[in-house]
Amino acid sequence: MVNLQSYRVWDPCVRWFHWINVLTVLALIALGVTILNAKAYGIDSEGKILLKTIHVWLGYLFVTNLLIRVAWGFFGGKYARWRSILPIGGGYYKQLREYSAAIKSGKRLTYLGHNPIARLMISLMLALLLTQSITGIILAGTDVYMPPFGHEIRNMVAEDKTKLELVQPYSDTNINPAAYKYMRAWRKPVVTTHYWSFYGLLVAISIHIIAVIIAEIRTREGLVSAMFSGYKMLDRKPEDAD
Repeated sequence: MVNLQSYRVWDPCVRWFHWINVLTVLALIALGVTILNAKAYGIDSEGKILLKTIHVWLGYLFVTNLLIRVAWGFFGGKYARWRSILPIGGGYYKQLREYSAAIKSGKRLTYLGHNPIARLMISLMLALLLTQSITGIILAGTDVYMPPFGHEIRNMVAEDKTKLELVQPYSDTNINPAAYKYMRAWRKPVVTTHYWSFYGLLVAISIHIIAVIIAEIRTREGLVSAMFSGYKMLDRKPEDAD
């Protein structure tokens, strides 16, 4: 009979962040794909503006949730902190070598938090999420004139600065052609970055899901259930346990 012991790992802040992030990212992906294919779906300009507006509001929730998690990485418990999540620290590369060697030899090493290879994936996903956040906020202002930069962009492209309310998405009213062209030119690399990091995030998410499924089948450590309960049920003491 296997003797299992319960270990507390994920605090409520980490768990709430994870599932809010899952839901908002899925919703943003669905909206993003619809916006990219709006013409094929027969969506007119007004419909596209509505979709982009909803996309931005969901983006605000996504960014707020991400910023809270970033802050919690400095103040949370042991397994919530960046030194336990990112590939940093004096002993990390030794752990990575030992974990890689264990995989090759068929030996099983158990980690309560993220294992050394998972920390690499978490870092990649975090970088992509932050890239999407920063570029998305810029595009919110340059495309549909929403905060935090929408007012400044309206002021930049307006012909008459006293009638900024006339500057609306997909409208030429009160638009200075030269200023608008200049704005769209420096906006272009931001669009490109947002576009390709979106596809990079799709790949990273797919790898993450596949890795979790494989780990659940091979080790049965309850990775998914732990993200609901906060506890892992393990048959041995983890390598990173206190």
